[in-house]
Amino acid sequence: MHPFASYVLRCYYKATGWNEDNLYANITRSSNAILDFTIPRGLHFSISKSPNSLFNTSYSMNAMPSLNGSIGYVFTSCDLNVQNSGDVHLKDMIERFRVYDQPKRPATDDYEGEWKAGEKVHKRDYLLYGRLYLPTGRLDALYSARLTPTLQALIAAISDPRNPQKSGSSNLMFSLQHDVGKWCSEWTYSAEDGMWGARVLHNFGRTSSPSSNVATEHAVMPEIAEGLTDDAAASPKPRVKRVDEEDATGGGLKGRVSIGAEFYVSAKERSAGVSTGIRFTTLPDATPPSFQLPSPASSPLSSSTDSSSLAPPGSSPLSPSSSSPPQSLSPPLTFPAQPPTTITALFNPMMGHLSAAYAARVSRDLALCSRFDFNVYSYDSEWTMGLEWWMRRSSSAARQSESQSNGGDSAAEGLLGGDIQSNNNKNTEHRLNLIGNVPAAGHPPLPLVKADEPYSDIQGVVKARISTSNNVSLMWEGRLKQVLVSLGVVSDLSSRSKPIKGIGLEVSYFSTS
Repeated sequence: MHPFASYVLRCYYKATGWNEDNLYANITRSSNAILDFTIPRGLHFSISKSPNSLFNTSYSMNAMPSLNGSIGYVFTSCDLNVQNSGDVHLKDMIERFRVYDQPKRPATDDYEGEWKAGEKVHKRDYLLYGRLYLPTGRLDALYSARLTPTLQALIAAISDPRNPQKSGSSNLMFSLQHDVGKWCSEWTYSAEDGMWGARVLHNFGRTSSPSSNVATEHAVMPEIAEGLTDDAAASPKPRVKRVDEEDATGGGLKGRVSIGAEFYVSAKERSAGVSTGIRFTTLPDATPPSFQLPSPASSPLSSSTDSSSLAPPGSSPLSPSSSSPPQSLSPPLTFPAQPPTTITALFNPMMGHLSAAYAARVSRDLALCSRFDFNVYSYDSEWTMGLEWWMRRSSSAARQSESQSNGGDSAAEGLLGGDIQSNNNKNTEHRLNLIGNVPAAGHPPLPLVKADEPYSDIQGVVKARISTSNNVSLMWEGRLKQVLVSLGVVSDLSSRSKPIKGIGLEVSYFSTS
């Protein structure tokens, strides 16, 4: 479970349009979410409060194995949409497997500046974070500033007064990140050991534009969103083939490749290091077969999307008017029949360490991952396997309650009829969610188009991993009433005297004004 400060930081990145996934340090993020999850230590409680959209406070306490606590504060220059622990999406609070969207150049609209007193003032968002640990007195601090639309600076500091002479007790780190979508570079400096570092990541293929449409967010083809949101076109437009789109071929995975490297050197320690990595990931709209739309011949959207969806409120949405004959989109809507997949490989030539991981979502709620680590110098190897399983309510009960709350048959009428506004993103999202629930004549209801089911159906997630070193970890993360809970256990199968290495429970609650 993400700490509250990390959740606020992600909300800050989302509000400012910064893509933290386009960094070389996060190239293995998808596989790490399944194989490297952290088990809580002992008994941990956390309470947080957001008095307003700019200021956040957090209080935490560890009751076992030792009694200690901390106080944290976060301040941002921009309004953040921080939700309560009872309303926040679980997938926003849990590090999970996902196929990230195509990298894009940060938008410049919010950073063009505004005229004040005859001078153009540029907007520079920033975040301030500080946490004081008791009774040790250790202080952690972070300052993040958006210098330009493509440039971000971070300053992190650690101060531990207990051992001022001990190496590593206090440190100051500087980081400068430059993201243009196609390329992302990062320069770092650590004052404690005088280490300089540089990281770079290059994405091959086409990148997204800053103004992404709603179709990309909901994992549907662009022509579907056009048919539901463009009320200026009375007839279907021919589908234009994208520049990076390939012809349909049998077998194989379609996606994009990213290659990166890092180099760091320390004159004080007289050491240096280098590593390189490659990542292949499928396209974000690679919807599994169970979520694909039917062919236009069997889908009611093929004959009513362009005619009845733009009809006046009094007309029937499922029966096209005589003056506007039914028309179908051309060519037929097709989705790639491939599971969301991420393949990564890392190599450190100086340490001789080689790591390769394969992660894929094999069903709606199940993701599997396997990683092999090998050292070319010592011939030591380790094979790690893990899974991520999302737990949901009964689908029949969830759909029945949703149907009753939405008025039953009025859902289909609200989908294809009524007052449709092209600029109303909320109504567009609602219609996209209901596409798969409109049954064709003589056919059972279709599954939803979105790869993620409604968040209200999710009750929790179970993560498990096992390795050839006989270490087994199991963790459950979910929500109980208004509280977020994490429960995990770590065991060593090779030890008969102490097979259970540790058990941890974490309880978190936060609210907003």
